[in-house]
Order: sequence, then C-alpha cells, then structure tokens
Amino acid sequence: MAFWRSLAFSVILLSLFVHGALCFYLPGVAPQDFQKVRSISISRVLLRFHVPSNFSLVRSVTARSVPSNLRSEMNMTVAGDSLQVKVNKLTSTKTQLPYTYYSLPYCPPDKIVDSAENLGEVLRGDRIENSRYVFKMREPQMCNIVCKLKLDAKTAKEFKEKIDDEYRVNMYGIQILDNLPLVVPIKRVDPDSTVYQLGFHVGLKGQYSGSKEEKYFIHNHLAFTVKYHRDTPTESARIVGFEVKPFSVKHEYDGNWDDEKTRLTTCDPHAKHTVVNSNSPQEVEENKEIIFTYDVEFMESDVKWASRWDAYLLMSDDQIHWFSIVNSLMIVLFLSGMVAMIMLRTLYRDISKYNELETQEEAQEETGWKLVHGDVFRPPNNSDLLCVYVGTGVQFFGMILVTMMFAVLGFLSPSNRGGLMTAMLLLWVFMGIFAGYASARLYKMFKGGEWKKIALKTAILFPAIVSAIFFVLNALIWGQKSSGAVPFGTMFALIFLWFGISVPLVFVGAYVGFKKPAIENPVKTNKIPRQIPEQAWYMNPVFSVLIGGILPFGAVFIELFFILTSIWLNQFYYIFGFLFLVFAILIVTCAEITIVLCYFQLCSEDYLWWWRSYLTSGSSALYLFLYATFYFFTKLEITKLVSGLLYFGYMLIASYAFFVVTGTIGFYACFWFTRLIYSSVKID
Repeated sequence: MAFWRSLAFSVILLSLFVHGALCFYLPGVAPQDFQKVRSISISRVLLRFHVPSNFSLVRSVTARSVPSNLRSEMNMTVAGDSLQVKVNKLTSTKTQLPYTYYSLPYCPPDKIVDSAENLGEVLRGDRIENSRYVFKMREPQMCNIVCKLKLDAKTAKEFKEKIDDEYRVNMYGIQILDNLPLVVPIKRVDPDSTVYQLGFHVGLKGQYSGSKEEKYFIHNHLAFTVKYHRDTPTESARIVGFEVKPFSVKHEYDGNWDDEKTRLTTCDPHAKHTVVNSNSPQEVEENKEIIFTYDVEFMESDVKWASRWDAYLLMSDDQIHWFSIVNSLMIVLFLSGMVAMIMLRTLYRDISKYNELETQEEAQEETGWKLVHGDVFRPPNNSDLLCVYVGTGVQFFGMILVTMMFAVLGFLSPSNRGGLMTAMLLLWVFMGIFAGYASARLYKMFKGGEWKKIALKTAILFPAIVSAIFFVLNALIWGQKSSGAVPFGTMFALIFLWFGISVPLVFVGAYVGFKKPAIENPVKTNKIPRQIPEQAWYMNPVFSVLIGGILPFGAVFIELFFILTSIWLNQFYYIFGFLFLVFAILIVTCAEITIVLCYFQLCSEDYLWWWRSYLTSGSSALYLFLYATFYFFTKLEITKLVSGLLYFGYMLIASYAFFVVTGTIGFYACFWFTRLIYSSVKID
C-alpha cells in the first residue's frame, strides 16, 4: 500500500514538473507568448486598487473573481505585455562604417543602457541600446510624441552627412521583438511579392516642386506594424514580423509647447488624423524644430512562429540563385568525373607496364614518374614553413567543417546575432590542437628534431600576420569614431584566446604528433639529388600553378557573389545547405586538379612537388581576390578612402585564409597520391 501511495505521489510531482517545462526550438530561440489587454465591462461602479507605487506586478482580473452583483457594473483594464524597442547601429553600404544610434541627436531615454553583447556582435560593430519607443501587446497607438528637437549648426550638419552617405537606422525590440529586426517592406512588380530591407533611411534628399535647390529631409515619423500569430485556445500571441514605414512630416501644433499636453494638428489621434504620406516633409536646417512621432499597428498573420524568418531570408531572386548554383555544381562534377576517370585509366596502365619489366635493360630504360622514385620524397626547401602552413590549413579546415555542420543543423540561427562569428573564432582557437599535431607529424617525417620551434611557428605565424592587418584597419576605424572599432576589452579577450588557449593547444597537439612514429616513405631517397631535365613551357611552375587555381575558383565563384552581397550590402545569408555542398565540391576539385598536375609534373621527371602541390590549389585565392576587386568596382558604391582600405584589407585576410585552406587540401591530396603510386610498383 505504501508503495502505491509513493508511486502516485511521484506521478503527481512529475506531472507538475512536466506542466511547467519549457521547450526550445531549433533554429533560433524559445518562442515567447504575449498576452493582450484583458477588460471587463462596468458602467456605474469604478473600483480603485490602492497599491504601492513601486509595485510592478499586475495580476489579470477575470470576471469569475468579481462578485456577480458587480460584474455588470465594472469597467476594469489590465495592461498588456510590454514590447520595448531597442536600437542598434547606423549602417551604410557606401561607407561600411557603423555608428551608434545616439551618435546622431535622436531622442535619448532618461538613462541609456547598453545591452549585453557576445563577441561576434562586438566585432560586427553592434551596439544595442534602449530607446523611448515602447509598445503594449495588441494595443494600437497613434501619433505618440517621442520628443521635440531644435537643430543647431552642428546637429544639422551631422544629419546631412548621414543622409548623404545613405545611412540606415537598425532597430530591434524586447527580446529583440522575439529576435526580429526592423524591416521596410517594398512591393515588387508582382503584387503578391514583397522584399524587405533591413532598417530605414535616416532621411532623403529631394527638391520642392518648381525648385531646383536640393534639400535634406529627415524621417521623423515611424509607422510600426507588429505582426503576430494568435493561438485561439489561449488567446496568446507570438511575434512573427516587425515592419516600419518611415515618413518625413513637418509637424505643427497650437500654442506653446508642453511635453505632456501639446496636441499636434498634423497628427491627432483624437481627430483620427494620421500620417499617410510625406507631402509636407521636415527639412534639416539650422534652427529648425523636429518633432519625432510614431504609430503602432498590430496585424494578425497566418505565418507561424517557426516560419517567421522565411520572409527575411528570401530577400533576393532565389530562382536565379538556385539554378546558378546547381548549374555550376553539375559542370564541376562532370569535369571532376572525367578527370578522375582519365587519371585512373592512365595510372593503371603505367603501373601494369612498370611491374611487367623483366630484364635489367628494360629496368634501366624506365621513364616517366618511376624514374624519379629516388628523389620524390626528398624534403623540400623551407620545409619548416611548409609544415607551418599545412598545420594552419588543418586548423582552418576543421573550423570551417564544424561550423558548417552546426549551421546546417540550425544551431547558428540569424536570430542569434554574432553567433556565427563567435562560433568560428572559438572553433579556430580549439582547432589549434589539430594544427600542432599535423605540423609536428610532417616535421618529423622531414627528419626535424626541434618540435617546440615548429609548434611556436604554427601558433604564431598566421595569427600574427592577420593581427597586424587587423590592428591597422582598427586604427583607421578608430580615427573615424565608428562603433565598428573593437574596444580594448575585446582586444584583450582576443589576445587571451590566442595566447591563453590556442597557443597551449598547438603545443599539446605538436607534442602528441611528435611522439608518434615517423611516417615512413614507400621508397628510399638517394643521397645525391637527380638533375631535373628542361621542362616544356606549359610545365613552367608559375604557369601550372596559375592554371591550377582556375577550377577550384570556378566551383565557388557564383556562391561567392551571394556571400559578398550578404557581407557588404547588409543582407542575410542562411543557405548553409548549399554552401556545405559547394564546400564539398571545392574539396574534390582542389584534390583532383592538384593530383592531375602533380602527375604531369612527375611524368616530366620533375620531383619538386611539395610546394607546388600546395600552391596549385592555393592559387585559387588569387582569383578570389581579383573577383573581390571586380565586385568592388561593379557592385559597391564606396567612395571614401578609409572605406576602400577596409574592404580590401578584410578581403585580403579572407583570401589569405582561403589560400591556406585550399593549399592544404591540395597538398594532402598530392601527398596521398604519390605515396599510393610509388607503393604500387616494384622498385629494386
């Protein structure tokens, strides 16, 4: 009996915990339910509740909690859930220099509070702060006055500069309005199709009718639309959209200004007079008064919470995107298959011929790649540097692979701002152990004995070069007083990640790798190096290296266009499934083109393949940088020198990283290939 009583009690407890449990969704964050205002009608009796002024918890009152003789007499309202809008940086595709929202003299709250930001957000230049825009769930508002501002010469100049550079204001809401950014809907030619632009312009330039003088106008009235999906049984709602239509309105009012009592004649909720156009815009000039106002409309939507990001992520012409990628991948796959088939047939014939040589005279007359078997595994010049670059490439390859896997599974949702960059940084740091292992293993094969020296070079070389470029670029951003400049605290955190975590892990990996038995070559190396015969023009190292980079670049350049657009034109990129497929094709392409050119090189009796295998596929980074230059002059409108230096500085870092990754893939493919073919033939 006691057992059953105990079991029943346990079931009751378990049911209580299950009832109160919260689940989370992937990708993204846990949904948040918002309640509408609840009201109960009364006509003759008003109940007053006397509560302390600091009592912030408001309990909803239902009809059942009120005595029956007073239910018809009551008119009681409980406020809906609060939705506080937060502001982020001002961004411009013309300057690429973000600024904080309050760098312009917008209406600040009584106390500006910075929200906590992750490492990726800080590096992106995000600065999320509170604002004076506050909503109540499903309570429409009309012509709310935020503040009145009188421009002086300095503030007028600041607004004009930002309007000239086409800066946009980025806003979010409480829980970032369920982690949705503010967007401006723009109708396409197709009436059922809408695209969304992140943020709204600070203002615009234009001319009055009949005048040729260009004027500056500011967007001082914001018509917000909060879309929600309603759950009928519970009457709760989930935010699925956050839109705005900005207007420029020269507001007017009667009498003297009073922050509490003034009513606008141009936008009056009592007279149902709302702002629907910018026919009478607000100029930006010295001594002009600007009144900032906003409306809030709540619109029920059929879009479910799990699909709320679909509209944001489908901003471009997706059909062209998909067909271009599929077309590119099919061409590359076809070429790769042809190359692989040719190589397999040729190699099979070579190996069969070499193994059938019977007489001493035939063995002495051997030609082709078998002739250099005594030199093919001779350590190259600057072998230490090759070990360092191979180890760094392994580190980057591991970072990209794991990041892609997390992204494909939905863990790096766009609602988690800065999550992608944070994940990549941390993964790069922790992949240091594989970098040390790979470089030490190769170093020991080259008969090296100072593993600590090679570990230190692996841990320092690439980060030092990138850090030097980054510090110069950051100094330029500091000079422009932009929020994109990395603070000293974040700099210290990055240095700690490098020296405090990455460097020790590289040493750990190098120690483990050096303790392993050395990789044994399938053939012995002669003491005296063989002379390399004169090569044909098409086997010139520079020519063959440059040719080798074309195919890997061709595998990714279409996808590269969309990636550059998302980075430099402030758009979302979330097609990680196709990006993962493109990355897989890139790996295959780098491996196969390197193997083909390495085979031709060995057949020409040139055994210096170590560095050339790395440079062959790595040269695709040169084409990437040239394409970035082409993109700069054809797609971007950057005119400032500092902005141009930032673009080319960051693209130089990206190209350098691409060189390290693709070069390492080509090196390991050629390394595997040479060991395979020389272990397959009989060599006395």
